[in-house]
Amino acid sequence: MNVYADTSVLFSLYVPDANSSAAAAMMKRIKPPLLATDFAEFELTNALNGRIFRKELRPSEEQAALHFFSKDVHAGVIRIAPISGATFAHARRIARTQTRLLGTHALDVLHVASALALRARSFCTFDARQAKLAAAEGLLVQK
Repeated sequence: MNVYADTSVLFSLYVPDANSSAAAAMMKRIKPPLLATDFAEFELTNALNGRIFRKELRPSEEQAALHFFSKDVHAGVIRIAPISGATFAHARRIARTQTRLLGTHALDVLHVASALALRARSFCTFDARQAKLAAAEGLLVQK
């Protein structure tokens, strides 16, 4: 089964936090590769550096997290795919139908549209609103 992970899951895989044990358990349940996008990779980098700014993470910890993430990408544990123009078009369609109902943020919509474009059947997130959107779009949500 193809499984997509949003940035909340990726972050928890590489930086110890309240969701790290749940993220590790998810990884034990799935068959690699875990799907993500180039945007999620960027968002992970930004989230790590935001933690440095807030003095919640040291630069050496950011470097280690990105090193292990890169290692997993190269080993095929995680597959990074680019976001296509068609995915943005699908995200716009989802936004027009779902955001007014669920109050989703633009980047949540983009993650769900990306999962659908990558033909994921399952969606991993720790974001409750994003989980509702993924379920509304027919994805099996894993938390």
